[in-house]
Amino acid sequence: MISNKNKATKKEIFIGIASTIAFGWILVGSDSSNTFAQQQSRFMGGNPQVHDSEAVQTARLLFPAGVRSNWHSHSWGQLLMIEEGRGLAQDRGGVVRQYGPGKPFWTPEGVEHWHGAHPDEDALQLTIYEGEVNWLEPVTDAEYRATPVVQ
Repeated sequence: MISNKNKATKKEIFIGIASTIAFGWILVGSDSSNTFAQQQSRFMGGNPQVHDSEAVQTARLLFPAGVRSNWHSHSWGQLLMIEEGRGLAQDRGGVVRQYGPGKPFWTPEGVEHWHGAHPDEDALQLTIYEGEVNWLEPVTDAEYRATPVVQ
């Protein structure tokens, strides 16, 4: 059995790795015209290898105030980060969490959850995921309007 402390540590490590990968993707860019010589000047001690990322979905979604997704889960998991505004998210059975810009959050594979904007403020979300999305029922107004915990 894995303790809650170990779960939190593994989660934090995974979020750190995923955030680093996303940041590296931004640094290297998806421009295939980057040559080895150009990349060499950006890294010390060698170069990262670019791996196929065709299956990875990325999107920047603008949720107007009051808009949220239905409950859903991902076969691989989902990495989200609010870029602007205030966002809300909840794992099934958990508390509603409020996020502001710049703090990534991870939802593991198979965990039913929803995310969207705060009732009073738009939220621009960066989302990264791979695999299938299992869409479920709408989030009720009562679930959405629960008092959020600020993260």
